[in-house]
Amino acid sequence: MEHALSGEVVKASQKSLLAVLEGERRDPPPIWMMRQAGRYLPEYRALRSEKGGFLALAQDSAMAAEITLQPIRRFGFDGAILFSDILMIPYALGQDLWFETGEGPRLAPPLATDAIASLDPQPERLEPVYETVRRVRAELPAHVTFLGFAGSPWTVATYMVAGQGSREQGEARRLAYRDPAAFSMIIDAIVTATIDYLAGQIEAGTEAVQLFDSWSGSLSPVQFEQWVIAPTARIVAGLRARHPRIPIIGFPKGAGGKLPAYARETGVDAIGLDETVDPFWADAVLPEGMPVQGNLDPLALIAGGDALAQATKHILGAFASRPHVFNLGHGILPDTDIAHVEQLLDLVRNQQPRD
Repeated sequence: MEHALSGEVVKASQKSLLAVLEGERRDPPPIWMMRQAGRYLPEYRALRSEKGGFLALAQDSAMAAEITLQPIRRFGFDGAILFSDILMIPYALGQDLWFETGEGPRLAPPLATDAIASLDPQPERLEPVYETVRRVRAELPAHVTFLGFAGSPWTVATYMVAGQGSREQGEARRLAYRDPAAFSMIIDAIVTATIDYLAGQIEAGTEAVQLFDSWSGSLSPVQFEQWVIAPTARIVAGLRARHPRIPIIGFPKGAGGKLPAYARETGVDAIGLDETVDPFWADAVLPEGMPVQGNLDPLALIAGGDALAQATKHILGAFASRPHVFNLGHGILPDTDIAHVEQLLDLVRNQQPRD
């Protein structure tokens, strides 16, 4: 498979991460880290202190492109992940979005009290994101795969309903039980907007995309089928109709024993595993040959040393015969020591520990 890059044609074989997402085993496995562009990097903190809040950075295409590229310059990861936020979809659907210092995002009006139909969609709010993609693509090294992303409908809906992050996603779950028709309208709006959003990222230059379902673990099996698997399958089908050759990674954090059904029924090309998943179990139950991504505990990375070496060895051993993208089981934490990231890269790329 070939991909256009800055006027050139670059074969997938030159991009280790892209090749793995397309089903090829690579040794050593490619590596990137969720939230790799962010608060653990001093260069990011310097930019944020200059620019101000998170949303201001994400909506400044030049700044967001620079932040996306920072970890590539420092570490040489095999993948660059767009610097943005999963709440850009609610923002484009018409909710106001801001970030409270030390408390996280806020959305208004909350859809626990207001109907989705009352919002005034503003898709132009996504234009800075597409411009960020174009800027990054123009500067990205030829061997690095550029990943776009969006939040999955269930996770995005939990924020839209509560107006903020919420404990156990109770308000969204209550609404889904109490008024499934109203909740379905929210999910439908997110699905449609997400297909357009990811297609826009791809048309601007991303080469693969990831769907983050950070709160999928809070649902019962029946709800998981209804609010995670079914909407994700619709996004995958809609996106594939427009861009059939773009790999799609699904990351249903907390899915646990529901992972095999997610893999079978959503149509994603690769599965991201959180740190609670036994990698040997995942290798046994997921479809043969399906690429997996993960699943180092971010706290093992903070620990470093022997703890990091043993955890890395365990994961590499589990996926020794499967297409594998080495990554964390969730986002890198702000107090991560950069020396430990360098140790991890050395472990994965040079020592290749095996069980």
